Amino acid sequence: MPYQSHSSAIIDHGAQIGEGSRIWHWVHVCSGAKIGQDCSLGQNVFIGNRVIIGDNVKIQNNVSVYDGVILEDGVFCGPSMVFTNVYNPRAEIRKMDQLRPTRVCRGATIGANATVVCGVTIGRYAFIGAGAVVTRDVPDHALVFGNPAHNVGWMCRCGERLTDDLQCPACSDRYETSADGIRMQDAAS
Repeated sequence: MPYQSHSSAIIDHGAQIGEGSRIWHWVHVCSGAKIGQDCSLGQNVFIGNRVIIGDNVKIQNNVSVYDGVILEDGVFCGPSMVFTNVYNPRAEIRKMDQLRPTRVCRGATIGANATVVCGVTIGRYAFIGAGAVVTRDVPDHALVFGNPAHNVGWMCRCGERLTDDLQCPACSDRYETSADGIRMQDAAS
């Protein structure tokens, strides 16, 4: 087996799990899930059938990744954060045909107890603060907090908040404004 899983984990036949991934206590991975290499699924994680997870993704304890969610490479999902997949669910009415896909782009971080309402895209290297409620798309490198989440600054690829002049105090990378937010100077970020 190219990945590690705890004996309490349930991995349905047909699930694709990449080499080096680690699956911890009481995790359930459904049969249609695709999970990349070197991922970590913490305790009590659920991965739905129509979920795609890239390489080097870390999903902390108590997170459910429902059908229609795509997590690109290097995404971090903090403890007990929430994804939804139907905008206006009802228990008495089946609405899975109204599923709204959600994409979390490369390197993004979603803080503990944040909620991501379905149908949005979270940009590359964006940072969603703990407890935020994301109701609309988040630009690349944006730092968002609150309910509803709103932009309060910008983040470097290395995970540090940028200064007002869009320079990283940790790694000294510089960014510039662009039509859809910011981007690294002299390189695609």
